[in-house]
Amino acid sequence: MAEKLVVYDSYFGNTQRVSEAIAEAIGGIAQKVDAVQESDLEGLKTLFVGSPTRAFRPTPAILTFIKTFEPDKLTGVKAAAFDTRIPKDKTNSGFLRFMIKLFGYADKHIEKALSKTGATIALPSEGFGVTDTEGPLVEGDLERAITWAKQI
Repeated sequence: MAEKLVVYDSYFGNTQRVSEAIAEAIGGIAQKVDAVQESDLEGLKTLFVGSPTRAFRPTPAILTFIKTFEPDKLTGVKAAAFDTRIPKDKTNSGFLRFMIKLFGYADKHIEKALSKTGATIALPSEGFGVTDTEGPLVEGDLERAITWAKQI
């Protein structure tokens, strides 16, 4: 049981790195989504949820995690959503830029799902860049994640 929890999914380690940095910055713990137990949510005051953007959405595990909550399960909990992504301005593909513009990134999907749990969205969702499908993180984005998280 932690008062401050960062729940994440990660395929190549980039979202995990961001999650661990956020957890350290807020004095909480980071846990991969498949390891989270119901008891981890007892007494929760702050929740960050992060996912890599996969097909313009969060991973199925993250969406399933959030959708299992009863409508007011997270009432009183401050929440924020984030993702890791290939930034629109870092791709040479016009098609990919068009698709990003059309469908967006995972952060907005997570934020919308969190808002349905009764949580208070305490920070606007944020995305942290990766330089390629498997990373690494865009230079400076780990520090930007820490600065962003400390605002909660």
